[in-house]
Amino acid sequence: MHKWYISQNRARPLYQEIMLMIEEKITSGELTAGQRLPSERKLALILEVNRSTVIRSMEELTAQGILIRKKGSGTYINPNKWGLQTKPLINWGSSSLLNDTIKRKSIYEEAVEKHRAHISENLLDLSKGVLPSDLLPELTAPQLSWKELVKQEKNQSSRNTGIQSLKESVQAYLEKTYEMTVPLEEIMITSGTQNALFLISQGLLKPGDAIGIEAPSYFYFLRLFQAAGLRIVPIPMDADGMTVTGLREASLKHPLKMVFLNPIFQNPTGRVMSQERKAEILDYCLLKRIPIVEDDAYGGLSFAPSIDNSPLKKMDQNEQVIYLGTLSKLAGHHLRIGWMIGPPGVLKNLADIRLQTDAELSFLPQFIADHFLRTEVDAHQQKITTELQKRARSMEQWLRAEFGDAIDFQPAKGGFHLYCRFPGKTKEEVDEILLDLLKKNVIVSEGQKFGDQTNGFRLSFMNFRENFFDPSLK
Repeated sequence: MHKWYISQNRARPLYQEIMLMIEEKITSGELTAGQRLPSERKLALILEVNRSTVIRSMEELTAQGILIRKKGSGTYINPNKWGLQTKPLINWGSSSLLNDTIKRKSIYEEAVEKHRAHISENLLDLSKGVLPSDLLPELTAPQLSWKELVKQEKNQSSRNTGIQSLKESVQAYLEKTYEMTVPLEEIMITSGTQNALFLISQGLLKPGDAIGIEAPSYFYFLRLFQAAGLRIVPIPMDADGMTVTGLREASLKHPLKMVFLNPIFQNPTGRVMSQERKAEILDYCLLKRIPIVEDDAYGGLSFAPSIDNSPLKKMDQNEQVIYLGTLSKLAGHHLRIGWMIGPPGVLKNLADIRLQTDAELSFLPQFIADHFLRTEVDAHQQKITTELQKRARSMEQWLRAEFGDAIDFQPAKGGFHLYCRFPGKTKEEVDEILLDLLKKNVIVSEGQKFGDQTNGFRLSFMNFRENFFDPSLK
């Protein structure tokens, strides 16, 4: 039986004491996801406070997404993470409401951890979105002495936005890949997409702000959003990407401060936003004055020239979009270099924030990235795209042979990922299928990791090995 008690310190208003008490009970595990709370009248009697005080507490926690109130049924602990955290977190190693929520693992996740612990080799891990070693480039660099390298660094004028030669290489790469012309003053070099998202969350948003993301999306599990106290609002997708109807409904319910999109070969679904949808999203966000952050991690990995992989940013005529690019999907996560494209004034502010919190970018990785973009990227991009397509088709054939028509997926058009569902099966049945795959040493990513409330799951085909299922070929 739960003990309901509020501090007699009265350092805070009574309604805030009640809110804190409920949050602490969730943190400790005393209250669990989906659990029903006592009625407002009963809680008021137990705590010896006015019912109106309890009602205010419940309304505040409901607005934060921590509670769900169902008319005629009662008040419940929110069973999922959407919109949950509205306060910034400082993690000193102690538990918190958010950390407790994230640490609750599914049966499948727990099984994967145990399986990995017992079997270190002979695994087909399709859950990791990282390039395997055989698809990494050489990443050569000109033969320079350390003294010459230091001299080149001094000759570069970084202005906190990256070395000039690398910005020129990024400019040329975008022109060649997308026929997208970008002025140099609108390019800022970052140490990858995560660094760019951190700067945006710290410099352009504040705790409690609501941001819209695709559902499902890899943005869902990014800890930096929760650490910044942002409220995550899911917006549904169809075959053409994020729906305008969903965006409209979300913006009416929540004052969206920003929308985060991964429109080309979306992670985890692999979907490609249509040209018409891009225009509709831009028009609606311009009308509502909602800025857009576009993460284009996979756009350069298209399997066919007929696929429209042009960024949303290419259509931007009103400085609505901050565009993020990265080399990690081409050159591996060890070369943590990316770029942010946006209004120069915004980039300057973000560069100043980076200087205050993280110091300047190191010259050496920029130097290597510059050389890669100038001398190696064309041949490597063609090679890796051909191999990715080959692995995607092999994995799709294996899935059809394994599950027949029971499994549903759209053939990959590019990028890294394939998203699958079993429309005719319950979540429990799908869990059994995934656990059975695990017994065969095949690991996938559950859809709930990306905020999917159905029974979907993601497979990253760049790690697929056709000979895995044929012992004679191993």
